[in-house]
Amino acid sequence: MEAKPTDSEQVAAAKAEAQEWQDKFLRLHAEWDTYRRRTAEQREAEKARATEKLVSGLLPVLDDFERTIDYATKNGEQGLLDGVSAVHTKMVDVLKKDGVEVIDPQGEAFDALEAQAVATVDDANVPDETVAEVYQKGYKMGSKVLRPAMVTVTSGGPKREKAPDEGDKDKK
Repeated sequence: MEAKPTDSEQVAAAKAEAQEWQDKFLRLHAEWDTYRRRTAEQREAEKARATEKLVSGLLPVLDDFERTIDYATKNGEQGLLDGVSAVHTKMVDVLKKDGVEVIDPQGEAFDALEAQAVATVDDANVPDETVAEVYQKGYKMGSKVLRPAMVTVTSGGPKREKAPDEGDKDKK
């Protein structure tokens, strides 16, 4: 014959079972939080990729607008120029509102992360590696460059002095 468990043994067994269920609940709750966080991060990444794809597809349209504006300016087409300029401005404003930044480094130090040098020009009047001309503007969203600017860079001038923050980076 099997002995019946005492009341204290039954209470202990019930407490152990309750603790086991509580542990399972806490683990499941933690897994659910992790799942929610991970899916939210994935949705944000997918949204960013979709936006980048859309913006990248619109960049050639912006280029065409800018070429048309340049043509109208040079050839006295004022009515066409006003209309196209208004549409261009509106499109650029929409893109800026969604976090797109224009990279137009004219006269600035050449930055290989944001610009692509397609030619060099001798100019002793400005420091080396200064952007002399921008052939095509670049665009970025946040820290990601969607398209680098196409530029001409100077050479033959004085060496560019390092900015104070550049020297600090080397020491770290």
